[in-house]
Amino acid sequence: MSTDKEQLDVEDDLVESEDDGAEAPVAEVAKTNLSKRRTIDNLLEERRLQKQLADYDFDL
Repeated sequence: MSTDKEQLDVEDDLVESEDDGAEAPVAEVAKTNLSKRRTIDNLLEERRLQKQLADYDFDL
């Protein structure tokens, strides 16, 4: 997993479907998954920083 911020290529080609009701839940799932991923990333970052702080030699 990379910590660098990378620019992602996104295609804006949208295909219209006959059943517009099916599109809304897909967007909500994607938002929920992204929110969960961000929460996990934040927790992992916090854990990493706490480990660095615990390993830091304060007796310089």
